[in-house]
Amino acid sequence: ILFKVFAGVIIFISFIGLFGLISFVATQRTKEVAIRKVLGASTIELVKMLNGSFLIMVFIANLVAWPLAYLFVSKWLSGFAYRIDISIWPFALAMIISMAITLLTVSIRSYKAAVANTIDALKYE
Repeated sequence: ILFKVFAGVIIFISFIGLFGLISFVATQRTKEVAIRKVLGASTIELVKMLNGSFLIMVFIANLVAWPLAYLFVSKWLSGFAYRIDISIWPFALAMIISMAITLLTVSIRSYKAAVANTIDALKYE
């Protein structure tokens, strides 16, 4: 049970870091979002624009982690007398869950950036 608690804490800390990163990116791109909004971009388009790079980043991270996790688990399971075979489903489920949590985390901050007042962003231009 201690392993599950530490895994949960690690996942929570990583998504706090992800939220901080999207906050930084949204702050850096405030003027771009405001200009796109003035030119007629919808809120959904702006959220998709901000979410896209993060979803690609998490997808690539999953693709890098899969072979490493497979090798680690295979080596670990080889020490057992009654060894089980590894299927792709735990890896696919982990990717789906991480993508869903990333989408939720990033969408919250992206939506706030997309509905922010454009006057405040363009005031000093």
